[in-house]
Amino acid sequence: MQNLIHLSYYISEVSHSLDFQSHFNEKGFALEKGVFSSNEISALETEFDRIVAQLQLSGEHINARWGSELTHHIENSDSEVIHTHNIQSYSAIMLEMIQHEKLLNLSESLIGPDIILHHTKLFLKPKQKGSAFPLHQDWSYFPTKKNSMIATVIHLSDSTEKMGRFRVIPESHKLGKIENSDGHSRVPEIHDNYSLDSAEPVEAKRGDILFFHCCTIHGSMPNLSNKPRKTILIQLYSGKDKVIDNNQHTNVQLVLRGWNHHATRNSVSTIKS
Repeated sequence: MQNLIHLSYYISEVSHSLDFQSHFNEKGFALEKGVFSSNEISALETEFDRIVAQLQLSGEHINARWGSELTHHIENSDSEVIHTHNIQSYSAIMLEMIQHEKLLNLSESLIGPDIILHHTKLFLKPKQKGSAFPLHQDWSYFPTKKNSMIATVIHLSDSTEKMGRFRVIPESHKLGKIENSDGHSRVPEIHDNYSLDSAEPVEAKRGDILFFHCCTIHGSMPNLSNKPRKTILIQLYSGKDKVIDNNQHTNVQLVLRGWNHHATRNSVSTIKS
C-alpha cells in the first residue's frame, strides 16, 4: 500500500511538471502556486523590509522608475519603484531562498540540470505611487547565445489589478529577439500590436512564482492601491549557454545546480557583482 501511495504521488508530480513545462513552452510564461509556505514568505518579507530600510538610509539613488514615454500617461511624475540588485549580498536568508529545492526543480524543468544565477533584484512598488513598467523584453539587457535566460518572480505580497500586477503577451517569446525592446522607446513591432491594457494579467498570491522567457513581452501597471507590492526577481540561465561577450550587466555566475560549461579562469576572475 505504501509503495502504491508513493507511486501515485510520483505520477502526479511528473504529470504536473509536464503541464508546467508545456504551458511555459507554449505561452512563454507559467505561474506556480504556493511554492513558498506562509512561514517561509513571512521570513523573506522580514528580510525584504530590512533591505529596503537599509537602502533608504544609504542616501543613494534607489528609485528605479522607468520614466518612459510609453507609460507617462498612466503614472504620476513622482512614481517610485525601490530597487537593488543582488539581495543575496545583503542576507544569508535570501541566499537560501535562491537555493530553494522546488524553485530549482521547476527551473530545471525549463532550462535543464545546469543552472546559473545571473543576478537577483528587489522591487518594491510603494502604495498609491508604485511605478508602471512599459512593455519590454528582458533579453536586451543581458543577451545569451541560446536564449536560455528565464526570470522567476517570487511574490512576497499578493498582486492584484490595482497593485500593478504583471502583465504578459502570451506566445510573444516566439517572436524572438526584437531590437531595442528594452522599454525605453517605442518599437512598432511591439507597441503598434500590443498594449499594457490588452496584455494578460497574472494574479499571483504570496508564495507564488511567475516564470517567464527572456523574449516574453511583459510589463505592469502602476500600484494605485493602499498596499505595497513586493517581489523578488531571480534571473537564471543554462550552464550550457553563455552571456554575450562585453555585456555590462551584473552577472554573478553562481552555479546553483550542475556545472558551468563555459567558465574559464579569466571569465570567473572578472565576475561583476
